[in-house]
Amino acid sequence: MKYDFDAYLDRRNTGSLKCDFCELEYGLKGIIPMWVADMDLPAPQPVVEAIKKRAEHPAYGYTLNPASYWESIIRWMKARHGWDVRREWLSKSPGVVPALNICVQAFTHPGDKVVIQTPVYHPFFSAIENNGRRVVRNPLKVENGRYLMDTEDLEKRIDARTRMLILCSPHNPVGRVWTKEEIERLGRICVRKDLMVISDEIHGDLVFNGHKHVPAASVSPELAERTITCVAPSKTFNVAGLSTSVIIASNPKLLGLFDTQAEKAGLTFGNTFGIVALEAAYTHGAEWLDQLLPYLEANMDLAAAFFETRVPKIRFLKPEGTYLALLDCRDLGMDQEALDDFFLRKAGVLFDEGTIFGKELRGFERMNLACPRPVLKQALERIEKAVNAL
Repeated sequence: MKYDFDAYLDRRNTGSLKCDFCELEYGLKGIIPMWVADMDLPAPQPVVEAIKKRAEHPAYGYTLNPASYWESIIRWMKARHGWDVRREWLSKSPGVVPALNICVQAFTHPGDKVVIQTPVYHPFFSAIENNGRRVVRNPLKVENGRYLMDTEDLEKRIDARTRMLILCSPHNPVGRVWTKEEIERLGRICVRKDLMVISDEIHGDLVFNGHKHVPAASVSPELAERTITCVAPSKTFNVAGLSTSVIIASNPKLLGLFDTQAEKAGLTFGNTFGIVALEAAYTHGAEWLDQLLPYLEANMDLAAAFFETRVPKIRFLKPEGTYLALLDCRDLGMDQEALDDFFLRKAGVLFDEGTIFGKELRGFERMNLACPRPVLKQALERIEKAVNAL
């Protein structure tokens, strides 16, 4: 079927964090929400229909994961990423963020060090610090406007207390889709330095033309042996609220330790509708995704051209993957608090402030472009008008 991504989806008064927050928190109406990483687009019709069908049965008790659920994951990983995974490699979690916390608890001890490549998705920081571990920053470097891993810096920062590296692939918020060569180079260091790797690949299906997502555990047996991969349909198919994600590890010892820690935390049961949605998405969602990706990339191209020609004081960093992009607003000459307030109250748009991802993004904002194009155009015109009024 042909999907109409231009159609407006009114999410107000549905309990949506993204869309109801401004009125509840600030008393502001009419703000265009471009922050939290979910889409203002309907989920694929097969997913909607599968949830409706399950909802018709009036019992919503504890739920098993049927064999067809696991088979849908295996088929999806093979078809989209060329990765042959096996049933015995798979487990579950009520989300990637809970999985990150479980991994930190299961594979490190209080006082151990965990490497993250900043700026990065802010729950990486809390998963480490809230569990009594220490953050080791390995900042990305920027060359010719493109973010790169700084592996030389990484080698220097690893010491005897460093146990783990959490990889964001594709990277949120800088939008890099790491190449096989980049992951191989990183993997060789992790193997040599005996670091475990937790690879957050939740955005792995959202990759644009000319780029290919490479699962970290697929590049070498040595890296696979020390890697836990976290994936989910949540970003790809806009079902984040159904709290269902997949854990992949070919090393049975790692998977067993993960499952044991998850059981200690009481996180062993699945979400009835999340299970149904995942299977439907991975079984019938490819057509929808194949239509979505060029639409999202066209949104990116539109925004890039708009800022370059009409708001040159703001530099738009087009991502290689994800539906999130960075805005370099340093030429506006505002501190972070003033910048956030400017976009919210003067432009009428809500972004994620750059500094939540790390001090490297002071003067930046993260913009979510997974919305109908008419909404994006309205937001861009609001920003232009507000900047011109400065």
